[in-house]
Amino acid sequence: MPPPRPSERIEVVDVLRGAALFGVFLVNFAGFAGRGLMATTDQLLALPTAWIDFPLNEVSRWLFEDKANTLFAFLFGFGFWLQLERQGPAFAAAYRRRLLVLLALGLAHLAFAWLWDILHLYALAGFGLLALRRLPPRALLIGGLALAVLGRLLHEYYVSHVMPGFGWPEVFSRAWVFERQALAAAGDYPGLVGHFAAFTYWDWIAGGGLVAWFCYALGRFMLGAWTAQRGWLQDSSRHLPGFRRVLRIALPAGLILEGLARLIAVHGAKLPSPLIWAEVQHVLHFVGVPVLAAGYLAGLVVAWHHPRGQRVLSPLALVGRMALTSYVTQSFIIAFVLTGVGPGLSLAGRIGFASVAAIVVVGFVGQILVARLWLGRFPQGPLERAWRALAGRPPPDPVRTAGRQESTPLSVR
Repeated sequence: MPPPRPSERIEVVDVLRGAALFGVFLVNFAGFAGRGLMATTDQLLALPTAWIDFPLNEVSRWLFEDKANTLFAFLFGFGFWLQLERQGPAFAAAYRRRLLVLLALGLAHLAFAWLWDILHLYALAGFGLLALRRLPPRALLIGGLALAVLGRLLHEYYVSHVMPGFGWPEVFSRAWVFERQALAAAGDYPGLVGHFAAFTYWDWIAGGGLVAWFCYALGRFMLGAWTAQRGWLQDSSRHLPGFRRVLRIALPAGLILEGLARLIAVHGAKLPSPLIWAEVQHVLHFVGVPVLAAGYLAGLVVAWHHPRGQRVLSPLALVGRMALTSYVTQSFIIAFVLTGVGPGLSLAGRIGFASVAAIVVVGFVGQILVARLWLGRFPQGPLERAWRALAGRPPPDPVRTAGRQESTPLSVR
């Protein structure tokens, strides 16, 4: 398939993907540097920035947690359907090859670089979406909504009621945190690889996380594919009144639902019947996440169609066009800051949310600048080019304009 012509590009989708990647970067970095992973609560409370770290972290969880990855996964499904429409009968075989390469890249990333890799998960869920590609639109919509909610509920039930009977170790315990910190401070890369392999087994495989998040991702893929069928983002200017209506309803509703969920998560233990309030919090969160993500999507689309909005948002499109490269690069930035591997700073347990947020902003601006330089010479990011080559297709020739890009599940035009 030749790279799409300039008229085929959907620039607002690049913007959406870039915005999602910023949220993914912030949430991943904050979660990994936070309590239970690379720091204990006592260590974080002892930081001089603790007075601002904890409230800022709660605000970040309210605004970004699960919304960024929801939007990112949604766009994968959207890109899937665009490729299906463009490639026709040849689509399935080519897409399987790409998914196999993505699975291999993801497993390597998971084993040797990043504990929370999503590439292997997206590859597996991509095979699921490929198998469901002939479903009617209504089934895609209903099935996507059901899977998006039930996957997480299944995981929580399994963790609460099944896993305790199998001698599951507490991988978020202080002992495991201190072991991770010691390995990170020593720059012991083989030790970290071995430790995180055990963590991945217990939390991701034995803990049921892989199955739950497979459903979670597949549900969002299906919703993205359903949206692509409707043609709303492909011709967003014509559907702008509809996006404005979604923005007016979904954004405030999502902020309220997620705000209530965070308040209950923080203060619910002090309320009467805390177990009941915990269930209320889960329901509010599961409903609030897709609603708020839809509000963000609509808001970005509406803003993009304003001249000032385009000027502000256009840098996001550069990162969105190099989604695979940008995502993997973020994991190396996190490892550099938190571990002492190679030239790493080894700041695990000594860095709070305010510092993390500052690093994310600086790092993301750096990604924009690198993307601008790279895309001035090549039509795709380096990992996107490698993905294409490994899937059996030579990368496109260097170009001197940004008008010709290849469409991939992580980089849709």
